[in-house]
Amino acid sequence: MTTQPMARRRRLEPEERRAEILAAARRLFDSGNYASVSTSDIAKAAGVARPLINHYFGGKRELYLEVVRQMMVVPTPVTERLPKTTMENRLALSIDRWLDVVERNKQTWLTAIGPEAIGRDPDVERIFLEADEIAADHVLEAALMSDVTEAREELRAMIRSYGSMLRAASREWLMRGTLDRATLRAFMEDSLLHLLKVSYPAVLAARSGERTRPE
Repeated sequence: MTTQPMARRRRLEPEERRAEILAAARRLFDSGNYASVSTSDIAKAAGVARPLINHYFGGKRELYLEVVRQMMVVPTPVTERLPKTTMENRLALSIDRWLDVVERNKQTWLTAIGPEAIGRDPDVERIFLEADEIAADHVLEAALMSDVTEAREELRAMIRSYGSMLRAASREWLMRGTLDRATLRAFMEDSLLHLLKVSYPAVLAARSGERTRPE
């Protein structure tokens, strides 16, 4: 069990209280791991009675899953209010923002993507699937390609695969230290631009060739 200072209790609206519990849980999971953090620790850090954890989330596991979901689902600020500039600049800024989020929440991120968390059970897998779909939307938005229709599902599948690669690359950065942030950023940017500007057009060209090929 971790030892945390007791936060002062304040009267908050339900959504504000829920957000404070989530923030406290994220901080604790980031400094420890799932097994070492108790609901009592979270309640104390959030300045609430322990029954409120169950009231808002149902229990420690459900609270942890929500922390994982918030960590894995690319947060809106990563791609919101991007400047009206080139695809390259918009993607570079989005990647920097994503790296900031991961770096600020290093342990929570590593726990979320690692097998030691609470087991890769169906709930965790659903979070990963949700995260990959939302990430694909964000990439298309940042790349000014939200209105793409031709071979759209293939493009989204490639972006989802890119997301899986990033999870592995982030372990190289945060756990093994084999990549520093600048190297990872360059790798992410170059790989994504190649996907969008080379691989995707190649798919379109192959489709076009199939349509025009004489029988």
